Amino acid sequence: MVQTCARLFCTTGQQELRRFLLLSQQRGRHTDRRVLSWPRPLPILVVTGGGYLGYQYYKRRSHWDERAPPSLASSRQVALYRSFPTRLVSRAWGRLNGLDLPTWLRKPIYSLYIWTFGVNMQEAAVEDLHHYKNLGEFFRRRLKPAVRPVCAASCLTSPADGRILHFGRVKNSEVEQVKGVTYSLENFLGPQMSCSDGKTLLSGPQVSDQTVSSTSSFRDHLMSSPASDLFHVVVYLAPGDYHCFHSPTDWKVGLRRHFPGSLMSVNPGVARWVKELFCLNERVVLSGQWQHGFFSLTAVGATNVGSIRVYFDQELQTNTPRYRKGSFYDHSYVSLGDQVKRPEGEEGMESLDRGVVLQKGQPVGEFNLGSTIVLLFEAPKNFTFCLQPGQRIRVGEGLGSL
Repeated sequence: MVQTCARLFCTTGQQELRRFLLLSQQRGRHTDRRVLSWPRPLPILVVTGGGYLGYQYYKRRSHWDERAPPSLASSRQVALYRSFPTRLVSRAWGRLNGLDLPTWLRKPIYSLYIWTFGVNMQEAAVEDLHHYKNLGEFFRRRLKPAVRPVCAASCLTSPADGRILHFGRVKNSEVEQVKGVTYSLENFLGPQMSCSDGKTLLSGPQVSDQTVSSTSSFRDHLMSSPASDLFHVVVYLAPGDYHCFHSPTDWKVGLRRHFPGSLMSVNPGVARWVKELFCLNERVVLSGQWQHGFFSLTAVGATNVGSIRVYFDQELQTNTPRYRKGSFYDHSYVSLGDQVKRPEGEEGMESLDRGVVLQKGQPVGEFNLGSTIVLLFEAPKNFTFCLQPGQRIRVGEGLGSL
């Protein structure tokens, strides 16, 4: 009798133990599903909070005192900065931007970005945040047509929304990226050559027999008339700004030159710290002619902004994994003629045998985040800017007049 009761107890205990283990496994599966379906709040709070604090520090660094003399980084400090894997980080950021977000997560993520960087969504062509499938689409959002009128009274308008870092005349082939910190015009644009019609175009080392002599001024050979002068203006795009850039005037693009390079930050604090920052970073130079002579628009890359897109140039690939230090790649629109076609959805863009024709105010390209646009142009000596250093400016607003 005792043995029978013991066996019954053991059998019942084993059954209960099996039931308990089965229920535990089922609960574990449900728990795993909940973990996969709902992200843990702590990592999200840490990442977003850390990002916000980092931005506040970056924002304070951006408001520099122009009266204070710049403190330049040493060559060792610049080399250390350039050794950071900013290109790899920027490619990873680009892939992250391309990942589609769940519909329920879009509004919280975009709202946090809007609040942090002060984005004005009332200007967006589509204000519904659920419309943007990923961060990339949100960054490259289009604006309503009426919110960026183009100033007809000015011969030159702003190519982008942002802040004016610096502007003025180019002296002794040196350009100021911010007040007191310069970079070489020749290092920034690359070699040039003289053409049979007397005009000057940028060109590569393969035409060394036609390259302008180094004993003469690089600046002088860019200009077509001794009655003209060379001017420049730098527009800095913050992360919260509209990320597309537009044509600042009516002109013809004859050449695209792509310089692979570093992707250091281009915020005003770093621009005052790193000499020739714009020459070290990856950039795309569009050069050609406008009514007064030489004209160029340069899109400068930055950390997390390795992707620079030009709408009429489908062959351009920026921030590639490998590149040769000090190299650049030319692409002539003059020789292509009618092979450069108007992109879908873009009006007013055509290709002639003398280059790609751009009209004032039309979209030219885009960044994936904020960055910098540098304009270098020839104009009569009586050209005057209507700007103040550090002022906010928007696409289509006048930069100066004759």
